[in-house]
Amino acid sequence: MEDKKETSRQNNQSKGFRTGDVVSISLAHLAHDIYTSFLAPILPLIVAKLGISLSMAGMLSVIQKIPSLFNPLVGIIADNFKVRYFVIFAPAITTVSMSLIGLAPNYFMLAVLLFITGISSTLFHVPSPVMIRHVSGNKLGMGMSFFMVGGELARTLGPLIIVAAVTQWGLEGSYKLIPFGLTASAILFFKLRKIDLREDFHKTRTKVSYASTYKNFSSTFMILGLIIFFRGAMKSALTLYLSVYLTSKGNSLWFSGIALSVIQFAGVIGTLTAGTLSDKVGRRTAMLVIAVASPLLMWVFLHSQGIYTFPILIVTGFFLVAPGPVMLAIVQEIDTEHRAFVNGIYMTISFALSSLMLLLVGFLSDHFGMDLTYQISSFTALLAIPFALMLPKKR
Repeated sequence: MEDKKETSRQNNQSKGFRTGDVVSISLAHLAHDIYTSFLAPILPLIVAKLGISLSMAGMLSVIQKIPSLFNPLVGIIADNFKVRYFVIFAPAITTVSMSLIGLAPNYFMLAVLLFITGISSTLFHVPSPVMIRHVSGNKLGMGMSFFMVGGELARTLGPLIIVAAVTQWGLEGSYKLIPFGLTASAILFFKLRKIDLREDFHKTRTKVSYASTYKNFSSTFMILGLIIFFRGAMKSALTLYLSVYLTSKGNSLWFSGIALSVIQFAGVIGTLTAGTLSDKVGRRTAMLVIAVASPLLMWVFLHSQGIYTFPILIVTGFFLVAPGPVMLAIVQEIDTEHRAFVNGIYMTISFALSSLMLLLVGFLSDHFGMDLTYQISSFTALLAIPFALMLPKKR
């Protein structure tokens, strides 16, 4: 009888929203992604220092994402072993590698540092959404919103931090940011090591193979992948290349860095709202609204100038990254025991397709100019609308 009561108590706890644990994991996301966001705002300085083209600049982000090809493998490991320490120590690795990019003497060394960052980022991002699922109970959309807020807030603070650092210490003084990240990682160690995830990370072998799991849900992956693909050019243009685009229009590095932070901060609000709202109105409805609004707002941004740019960026940023928590919720609601593996598949598709669009935007910018490239990006984002309609109405 006592065993049944204990089991019932644990089941009730698992259905509840564990605010403290959700916030701790989200803060880990914040600490990690602050440093991964350093590349975009100082890209104009790196381009000038190394004398590289925009295509080569775009390739840097692709190199950083190459380790994401191993996301499914990391997911299999996460499904079978205790890997929460990946989430704890990955921010420390990212801190060191990204703080050294200003010291990189050539393109090769810069690529190596970004590749190391990609490895630590993979080790962090595959298990962490599964951790969020475990501690969010029946409010999965809200949990994913908290988690994504950590990432988007990082991409708000990151540009300001790195621009302030290179302004104060020069591009090669970026290494002085290492102690701050290591301190944050030490704090996270004491916060996250207490989270018990044995239900998710210590599974016994199931009858359903990983190959069958992928096959059973391949249609869902395809729909999500096509949405990511058609929105990819727009997102790349308004994040990685935004500083380059604005400085090419005669704006200062500070103006461009603030603009990037503004759009990312608006994304914080968008991610917090989208995931929570999708719990109530449904994932498909939320995605459809986002798919329609984003490209229209980008078109308005392209025709704005000066101080009027910022209000448009606020609204644009709200919708730009809002699909993140909604898509993560869709993936984590897939009825399978291989949750980390499924998340790994989704992240591989996401990173691969976004990397492809990063290269395409850089290539088009080099050959046809950034103005035409940005216009094309806003148009192709409209093609995501029919695929948003294909998402299921219900969980």
